Amino acid sequence: MKILLVEDEAALGESVLSFLKNEGHVCEWVKNFGAGNEKAGMYQYDCALIDITLPGGSGLDIVKALKKNNAKTGIIIISAKNSLDDKISGLDLGADDYITKPFHLAELNSRLNSVLRRRNFEGSHEIAFETLKLIPDKQEVFVKGKTLNLTKKEYDMLLFFISNKNRVVTKESIAEHLWGDEADAADSFDFIYSHIKNLRKKIMDAGGDDYIKSVYGMGYKFTST
Repeated sequence: MKILLVEDEAALGESVLSFLKNEGHVCEWVKNFGAGNEKAGMYQYDCALIDITLPGGSGLDIVKALKKNNAKTGIIIISAKNSLDDKISGLDLGADDYITKPFHLAELNSRLNSVLRRRNFEGSHEIAFETLKLIPDKQEVFVKGKTLNLTKKEYDMLLFFISNKNRVVTKESIAEHLWGDEADAADSFDFIYSHIKNLRKKIMDAGGDDYIKSVYGMGYKFTST
């Protein structure tokens, strides 16, 4: 999952960033309103964790920018203990959930997974596509009932494709989703070809069809047709 964290408290931001990366997520952390608003306007995320009270402005305006830029982005408000008005305002603007400081990181992770399921998979704990079945909470994949062993990047790529099934996705959007800011420094996207080739081969070797279709000059489409 690609996550934007907008939080000005250094200790909290560092602990959340470290935890999310250890969980295998791509997480970009910014510490003020200006940087958060810029990220929200330029990039797409699976989920954003947004503190309301930030240096330079209100996190609620970042929520607005995210809803305008990509309505599919899940949003979790990080709120102070007694800021009921902020929570209500955030939910009214379209945030999916809120979590009150201080919080346990395991609870945060559970809420992130819940938002992802609601946003992309109608709340289901299992995702089915043709011969494929994914269990996101366990990061397990099956082809015709048999376990498919994928690397973390291959799994994230498959989940990204299924989240965007029957839509053309560009190499740039795949790279940005899986590598975040690091993708901006890439000279080429040859590494994308390698990951797609490996993922396609593993699915087909396990008995699945070739669901990853190349769309000349544009990118790829994950489809059964």
